[in-house]
Amino acid sequence: MNKTIFKDFSKYVSFNILGQIAYSCYTLADTFFVSADIGTNGLTALNLAFPVFCIISGTGLMIGIGGSSRFSILKSRNESNTADQVFTNGLMLVLLFASIFFFTGLFASQHLVTVLGADIQVFETTNCYLKVLMLFAPAFLLNHFLQCFVRNDGNPSLSMAAMITGSFSNIVLDYIFIFPFHMGIFGAAFATGLSPVISMLVLLPYFLKKKNSFHLTIPNLVQMKRTTANILANGIPPFLTEAASGVVMFLFNFIILRISGNTGVAAFSVISVISLVVISLYTGLSQGIQPLISQNHGAGNKKNVQTLLRYSLITSILLSIVIYGIIFFHAPRLVSVFNSEQDLILASYAIPGLKLYFTACPFIGFNIVLSTYFISINHPLPAQIISILRSFFVLIPMAWILSYCFGMTGIWLAYPATELFVFLFALTKRP
Repeated sequence: MNKTIFKDFSKYVSFNILGQIAYSCYTLADTFFVSADIGTNGLTALNLAFPVFCIISGTGLMIGIGGSSRFSILKSRNESNTADQVFTNGLMLVLLFASIFFFTGLFASQHLVTVLGADIQVFETTNCYLKVLMLFAPAFLLNHFLQCFVRNDGNPSLSMAAMITGSFSNIVLDYIFIFPFHMGIFGAAFATGLSPVISMLVLLPYFLKKKNSFHLTIPNLVQMKRTTANILANGIPPFLTEAASGVVMFLFNFIILRISGNTGVAAFSVISVISLVVISLYTGLSQGIQPLISQNHGAGNKKNVQTLLRYSLITSILLSIVIYGIIFFHAPRLVSVFNSEQDLILASYAIPGLKLYFTACPFIGFNIVLSTYFISINHPLPAQIISILRSFFVLIPMAWILSYCFGMTGIWLAYPATELFVFLFALTKRP
């Protein structure tokens, strides 16, 4: 039995890690090409706008993972009608949140840019990038939602293919729009916005050929409130996991601007974009185990659930060793990739920052895996607590206190200190 479980684990996790690496190329490509075209100010603008992108992505994951995990449990119990209700209610939530982001971007992006801390030097660049991203929010949300359901419908390879195709197209379009077409920051944002549209085109044949086992149905008004609440309860942890990156960026940008100005923010932009790639690896691991744990939990196979959790934690440790080894020994090279102007001050901040910031790796992995585990067994409260601690209640005071005491070094240490504290808490909650 363990051979079958390990085979399924390897299949789902590898597909999802590859897909998430590809998805992280959205921000990698934008950062690389904008750095090459615009320089330090472009990096600063991207980093100021990224928190909103994280909120959009987090919202899509909240509805997608929250709904699809419940769908998977119901499907394993052969409750098809209720499972379809979950899909239908989830799609209605997507339309609601997509409308909010779209109209906010259309009418209020300038106010958001002011709140995010852009000065006159980078205001217009930041506003252009942010507005385009928010206008494409419906595509980002729907893409996340559909990929989660396709993955939980037993087709992780298609979900991965959609992510990789969308991300590869982003890299190609970034280059075309920024250099041959000279579209600057607008081109970077437009390429990123088109990527989820292309991803959904990859998924389209799955629905046209009617291979999916989830369908739209007439909403049950009696059950709608409870179903929606269940989707959101299970979806809050992945939302906060994704939003935590945005919160970290926003909070650190605000503090760094006061300590070292735009160059410090540009240095943090390098760390942020690498952080998004690192977190995507752990996210891929967690999204890979979620359908398997949900299915086995729904079928009452407790032993398989514990086996999957053990495989996940071991994989997380191995990932952390590899990731931190690469970062520690290659920090100068990683920084130089995004430092096209060879700014020595930026490098002096970013190189030691990378080595300190990513000591958080093992604790990030454990926290994300344990949070997903609780969601998958329909026990969302511990996952919500873990996510809230990581995103707000520990991180914010830690950042203020350590930056006040140690300046930029304190900024870099705030994140690993937070993840360590939350990890110690998470250990007490594991059933």
